[in-house]
Amino acid sequence: MGLTNFILTVAGVGAVVMLLKGDVKQSATVLRRNVKHIRNWIEEESSAASKQIIQKRNRSFFGDRKLYVSS
Repeated sequence: MGLTNFILTVAGVGAVVMLLKGDVKQSATVLRRNVKHIRNWIEEESSAASKQIIQKRNRSFFGDRKLYVSS
């Protein structure tokens, strides 16, 4: 009886560990994907902000003349 309980406990703990291990891997994958998206959003926003700052600076320095900035 004691041996059976021990074997069932080991099997149960092993099953839980395997399930959690898979869940951790899936969560890590989702987190990595989200970090990539956030990094892209930050790069897009900083790029748009720098272009906007350059355009404002050019307008104030050059008056009505427009200076085009290559992207």
